[in-house]
Amino acid sequence: MKIGVIGTGNMGSILIEAMITSEAVSPEDMIITNRTLAKAFLLQKNHPGLVVKRDAADVVQEADVIFICLKPLDIYPLLEEIKDQLRETQIIISITSPISVEQLEAHLSAKVVRMIPSITNRALSGPTLWTFGKRITDEDRRALLDFSTLFSQPVEISEPITRIASDITSCGPAFITYLLERLIEAAVEETDIDRKTAVQLATKMMIGYGKLLEKNLYTLDELRKKVHVKGGVTGEGLKVLEEEARELFHHVIQKTHAKFYEDQREVDRHFAKD
Repeated sequence: MKIGVIGTGNMGSILIEAMITSEAVSPEDMIITNRTLAKAFLLQKNHPGLVVKRDAADVVQEADVIFICLKPLDIYPLLEEIKDQLRETQIIISITSPISVEQLEAHLSAKVVRMIPSITNRALSGPTLWTFGKRITDEDRRALLDFSTLFSQPVEISEPITRIASDITSCGPAFITYLLERLIEAAVEETDIDRKTAVQLATKMMIGYGKLLEKNLYTLDELRKKVHVKGGVTGEGLKVLEEEARELFHHVIQKTHAKFYEDQREVDRHFAKD
């Protein structure tokens, strides 16, 4: 099976690295392109054998499964460019949330899937979110999910929860990193600890925290209660978080959804041309 990737920006590169590192696909069986070809050639330098093509049409000619890793408003022009070259047996996988599987399926003759990755996939871990079009067979579905288990934990989702599921799994690492950075910053500014030590301690804490959850030693609620000893220091810190951060993620989700709906309206204008 030949895997194509159109777009080698942040997420496209992460996917390529994850698929090759996990041996889900060999470099020789992967065909990539990017508007700025230098980025694609850099990946080829790191993975000899990776095939770089000059444009999307060349990828479409050779690949069986094609990942489209572009920004939402760049996808419709690409589809217009390649749709007449697609074969019904090919599978197109979009990784952007504002474009629905139904929109893609109505516009293309090929089979259609949406898969939303996470930066955690680079460590061959974390979820990928899958929504399948009507032309995808049971055999296709099993093959794609089995393929993705080599570098992720695939989760099949329905269209209505696409944005919030992506907020948690794809945006989540950035949100958690921001909070961790603020904890480190405050520690350095308020105490005598140096930044290098604070970063080291915070990083090791997060790795250990992830392992606690991975091994199902505690639920989230149990974990908090285990650390929060009545009358202790942790409780005082939690009081501040309760007072100052209660609405924080409500506002975050409101903002991400507002941007999502804005992108969706622009995307709908494109597809309304059909």
